[in-house]
Amino acid sequence: MSLLLRNRGAMLLLMLNIFLAFTGIGLVVPIMPTYMNELGIGGSVVGLLVAAFALTQLLVSPFAGNWSDRMGRKKIIIAGLIVFAFSELLFGLATVPWLLFVSRMLGGAGAAMIMPAVMAYVADTTSSEERAKGMGLINAAITTGFIIGPGIGGYLAELGIRVPFFVAAGAAAVVALITFAVLPESLSAEKRHEAKSDEGNKENLGMQMLRSYREPYFFGLVIIFVLSFGLANYDTVFGLFVDHKFGFTPKDIAFVLTFGSIAGAVVQVTVFSWILNRFGENRVISICLLIAGLFIFLTLFVHGFAAIVAVTFIVFLAMDILRPAVGTQLSKMADESQQGFVMGMNSAYTSLGNIAGPIVAGILFDMDVNFPYAAAALVMVLCFLMSLSYGRRKRSRRSPVMR
Repeated sequence: MSLLLRNRGAMLLLMLNIFLAFTGIGLVVPIMPTYMNELGIGGSVVGLLVAAFALTQLLVSPFAGNWSDRMGRKKIIIAGLIVFAFSELLFGLATVPWLLFVSRMLGGAGAAMIMPAVMAYVADTTSSEERAKGMGLINAAITTGFIIGPGIGGYLAELGIRVPFFVAAGAAAVVALITFAVLPESLSAEKRHEAKSDEGNKENLGMQMLRSYREPYFFGLVIIFVLSFGLANYDTVFGLFVDHKFGFTPKDIAFVLTFGSIAGAVVQVTVFSWILNRFGENRVISICLLIAGLFIFLTLFVHGFAAIVAVTFIVFLAMDILRPAVGTQLSKMADESQQGFVMGMNSAYTSLGNIAGPIVAGILFDMDVNFPYAAAALVMVLCFLMSLSYGRRKRSRRSPVMR
């Protein structure tokens, strides 16, 4: 509780910011069929809208992380909220498809500004012992936003198909004002000046991606990509998979996904920090990669509603522990002046996975209904083997040389 209320309730406000951003992303889910009919767009356009959001987030995230290092976390969080509010307003006002694309691209830019700045703020204001708890709380807010976003969108749509987006825009504007008035800046003027003088902050996206390859935390970024790729792969075809193989209804699918997501959020809020402090980031990351890979593969062989619920629950639980575990490890490995850059790279590699996962899943699904999950499981297990090798190298570097 002390962590939540410290610095004038900064953690609660950060959770509200990130929750609002990811709730806004989910609002569109139940409303898109109606928009498709109103604007005369097809499924391929809907897919491109999703890709446009992720692509913009990818392009903006590294720069947003650097901006937060140079100008402070608070300014970038508020700017992201304002951009997000405008994107939601524009989506609600759109009458032609191209405005939907502008809206989603602005939404991706807003999310790219909010997420790394919030993560870096947590790293600034928590000790090494508290870092896991802080990252767990933020990721729980992300998960909860994804869960209830579609539900809120469906409920508000009863008042009018565009009402959810106007409400989201208004809420973002109000939260931006509260953040401006209440949230203290976490980064000292000295650290901001140090970041401004860092030549790495003047690099373009390509150079920043190459730079991340040379950093000691690069393998953590690879895991972020694999996690996002696997989860996007899993989610994209889940409804099609269980519909084709088991005849699940939309209600069945919604229950399975919601149950797994809620369970993950509960773990992040309650026991995640204990798990990480008890077993360490390296061990938790390796175990979660293995469990996720094995249970994604097991999805191909189970039958019946209860079995699918159980397997999906384990997959989501492993993923929801893995994501903040990697984020915690990244923040500990980075210098204080690099927190924004590292969290920007975190967001960029997440976006890469979110772009590649659905594309690959769709192609493989058209080839065979089982191929997407087989591929996702293989990638997870290979990454598990890489994590073992990475962990051994780290331990050998720490061990004294015997003579």
